[in-house]
Amino acid sequence: MVLVNDIAAMSDAQVAHEYGIVLHDFQNRHWQTELIFETRYLEVETSLGLVSNNFSAQRRKLIGAYFCHEYTYAAAALMNPSIVPHPDQSGMEGGSVRFIMSLRAVGEGHISSIAFREGIANVDGSFDLWPETAFATSVQRADTGTSADHDGTVLVERHPESSLSNTVIFPITDQQANGLEDLRLVQFDHGDGDFEWLGTYTAYSGKSIRSELLRTRDFSTFALEPIRGRAGRNKGMALFPQKIDGQYMMIGRQDGKNLYLLRSDSLDSWDDDGTLLMGPKYPWEFIQIGNCGSPILTDAGWLVITHGVGAMRKYALGAALLDRDDPSRVIARTPQPILTAENADRAGYVPNVVYTCGAMKLGRETLLIPYGISDIAVGFATTRVTDLLSLMV
Repeated sequence: MVLVNDIAAMSDAQVAHEYGIVLHDFQNRHWQTELIFETRYLEVETSLGLVSNNFSAQRRKLIGAYFCHEYTYAAAALMNPSIVPHPDQSGMEGGSVRFIMSLRAVGEGHISSIAFREGIANVDGSFDLWPETAFATSVQRADTGTSADHDGTVLVERHPESSLSNTVIFPITDQQANGLEDLRLVQFDHGDGDFEWLGTYTAYSGKSIRSELLRTRDFSTFALEPIRGRAGRNKGMALFPQKIDGQYMMIGRQDGKNLYLLRSDSLDSWDDDGTLLMGPKYPWEFIQIGNCGSPILTDAGWLVITHGVGAMRKYALGAALLDRDDPSRVIARTPQPILTAENADRAGYVPNVVYTCGAMKLGRETLLIPYGISDIAVGFATTRVTDLLSLMV
């Protein structure tokens, strides 16, 4: 209230002068800057019980500006991409697929948020990313409450005038305060042509972690809800893209080292300690093994991209093949990494790391794998499914 009183005590001439400086410095750096100031003023008015009639329009916006600051959501790191087919496939021909890629973006204070890029991929693995502007907008709450629903679910929506490639999901709840980490997206088939886009991620409060679920059908409105049950206590959970034997299935690293197969009758409740699926077997994964996104159905079975951590905390990618009808059975896995950081890619915010949160199959044979490079950039790899399977034993 002291700050508001200081601005209220300024003369009209002082307000005009100071607001002119603010516009000179920031109007061209942001999208709908003055509307943002006005919106922030209204939030302050509600919070402090101010009477808007006491202030001119310009003074209100100056008050709003004092309660804003710039934030670069990807200033520190950009990493851990995931990729899925876009809900809108209109106009696509010759096996081309419009896609959505999510990324973990880390800004000031090491706060993680979810960013998106859209693009088009071709059956040969070539692709184009849609352009993004210098402006980004955060999703806003779609409900009018001041807290999450009784079960912790929060509904958020993209600004109607912002593209998905310029949209960020920034932490909203107390549990998410320090970040939404490592979203693993999947296009989930409920059957009969009913598709929903789901994503598992880690909500980090700064003190504790909790697995949460993102749900959307259009990437305009999103539900963010906690995963209940014992399985939700750990990181790195990834859903299968469909039910198997009438149950939802997920792969998770429940003990921080090994991979487990989890089963549930409900998408948001996983009260299962899981069945041990695989543990570190080869030197490049002795410290831990984890999944790198949802399993991908191939003619040979469920293909799982994995990561392993070895000496000097070096992260590398591998792969495993699970039985199509019984995913608890591991058919084969790669004894050597399929992708590691080399040369200049070894240097970055977190060195010696390649990591992905999900790949996408193009046609029957081609995989497009976006991957983080030492947490400072994203690269893309392509491979044929048969070539990948030939590396397994």
